[in-house]
Amino acid sequence: MKNANRLIHSKSPYLLQHAYNPVDWQEWNEDALQQAVSQNKPILVSIGYSACHWCHVMEKESFEDEATAKLMNEHFVCIKIDREERPDLDNIYMDAVQAMGLNGGWPLNVFLLPNQKPFYGGTYFPNKNFKALLKNITQAFDEHYDKLAESADGFGETLSRLEKDKYGLSDETIQTTDEVIHKAAEEILKQFDGQWGGLSRSPKFPMPAIWEFLLSYSRLSDNLEVRDQVLFTLKKIGMGGIYDHVGGGFARYSVDAEWFAPHFEKMLYDNGQLLSMYAKAYQASDDSFFLEKICETIAWLKNDMLQPEGGFNAAIDADSEGVEGKFYTWKANDLEDMLGEDFEWFKDLYNIKDAGNWEEGTNILFQTQEYDQISQKYGFTETDLHTKLKGIKHKLFTHRQNRVKPGLDDKILTGWNALTITGLVDCYFACGKEEYRNLALNAANFIADKLYTDKKLYRVYKEGTAYNNAFLEDYATTIEANIKVYQMTGDIKWIELSREMTAVVMDEFLDQKEPLFFFNNPKSEKLIANKKELFDNVIPSSNSKMARNLHFLGLYYYNEEYLDLSKKMLGMVQKLILSDPAFMAHWAQHYMEMHLPTGEIAIMGPSAKKQAERLAKSLHPNVVFSFSKVESSTPPLLEGKTVPETGSRFYVCFNKTCKQPVETVEEALKQLPKLN
Repeated sequence: MKNANRLIHSKSPYLLQHAYNPVDWQEWNEDALQQAVSQNKPILVSIGYSACHWCHVMEKESFEDEATAKLMNEHFVCIKIDREERPDLDNIYMDAVQAMGLNGGWPLNVFLLPNQKPFYGGTYFPNKNFKALLKNITQAFDEHYDKLAESADGFGETLSRLEKDKYGLSDETIQTTDEVIHKAAEEILKQFDGQWGGLSRSPKFPMPAIWEFLLSYSRLSDNLEVRDQVLFTLKKIGMGGIYDHVGGGFARYSVDAEWFAPHFEKMLYDNGQLLSMYAKAYQASDDSFFLEKICETIAWLKNDMLQPEGGFNAAIDADSEGVEGKFYTWKANDLEDMLGEDFEWFKDLYNIKDAGNWEEGTNILFQTQEYDQISQKYGFTETDLHTKLKGIKHKLFTHRQNRVKPGLDDKILTGWNALTITGLVDCYFACGKEEYRNLALNAANFIADKLYTDKKLYRVYKEGTAYNNAFLEDYATTIEANIKVYQMTGDIKWIELSREMTAVVMDEFLDQKEPLFFFNNPKSEKLIANKKELFDNVIPSSNSKMARNLHFLGLYYYNEEYLDLSKKMLGMVQKLILSDPAFMAHWAQHYMEMHLPTGEIAIMGPSAKKQAERLAKSLHPNVVFSFSKVESSTPPLLEGKTVPETGSRFYVCFNKTCKQPVETVEEALKQLPKLN
């Protein structure tokens, strides 16, 4: 039996995958860093995550190879990092590799001097190339240390620059206009793929922040063309191979422009955000297709991701039995044997080819025709088609459960769970299913009970233990989720918890030199650079999330400090909204909320909860609301609002001005501002 290295004591599934490599791996800790100093060795930092296909390939080719491991052990201090547990370190060294003019990605392999400063790096290396690189680095370290140190100092200075200097930002007072909002939407849509939806590029990532901004924009400007482009995109994603038509849930991205061939890993953060988007698409369209994706994806969450305590697992691997996508693909003859007379229309619906539509004679289920086209073509009613399809999906799901399943990353990540809570609340608002409400509430209680102690939030939970201090992403998404849960329940503890966490963020993460928050807590651990996350990517930036949280909490609590900081943050980045709107979409959403401005609605009376649910059932992207059946002073948004004896009363305010109280949802909505 192989001997274990020091990763055997880790809880991370990714690190445990490397626990029996012949490499003397260590976790990132003070002992490992001091060893590099005392032995004067360069550090090899290798960063990946459990669902990463090429991480597995490099492990098999290089880290399980005795000759490669011998080189690594003799000449380097070797540190393995799970990027999902330590995104702060991943951010630093990913930026460093990109500053070197190299492409980023995972696995990320970075060489550091003993002082932690990077001097070279890259992503996946074939074993032959990697061994040659190890020898070259060793020789350079021994013979040209001064040059390496000079290079590392340069990268260190780059990493430490203020965002203000790096991107030419200015802390000017925000001046919002309709024109900026219209222009940002137009610039994004110039890249729109009219054939397949999304932006015209490959590979294709879902990028929920872009579609949320555009859907909100379409509603607030009454622009049906933009709405239809968003709905078209979400329809194509839901029809594509990126969606698991048998088990529900979305893969991380498609390798092509058609959403056909996914990279088969499923990440919780994608699915949580896409639940929000499909809920909003359903609200905007009443199209049952979007409801189907909601129901099936939440079923997947319950089947594969939900832990007994209420939290959700992090990810599912792309590979099973060493083959990417093997669990999810089908051979035509196997489907024909199982489906009998239903095979022909099913084959047509999902583009099944006898010789396979993908690799090694297998098929990815890939829908390019609408349900009504198939039902008309084969003489069914659409109702009959859905009944048949539901039965077939159940049959295929049952059959697939007997296959070897991909690996499961069963750690619970706070930020990703918070995104999922927000998604579940949005689905509850759109669909009204009590099950979705309970899933959201149980997960919110799990975070509050297990991951938040003595006003301190943790990033990871595994095997009954919370560990690793939370990052800004965790705080920002949890604050957002708690506001959502407050809107769903009316229970004051949730918004009070959001305010309490915000006070921690203000104290621990705010940069005193510019009005932005660090991603890592500088008071928690000293790193070679304290990074800030500005650009909205597959997850919106933690700073844009925090800016919106401050805006909403400022409105709930009439807190001018929060509102002022939110404006200053937006002022810092407003130039970037026009220069790169696709990667500033969440900021653009905030800009639009600030400009209009956001409607503040207090709903009072015996039927206030019911009316709040009526309000939330349709899409209103620029509103905060509270409800109470009795007079209340918390949050202050409710203060001074009288309670009618029967029914309900709506108080609509914005810009420190309140409209005439009204009695119905429809009357309240007419009082909200729109874009010109």
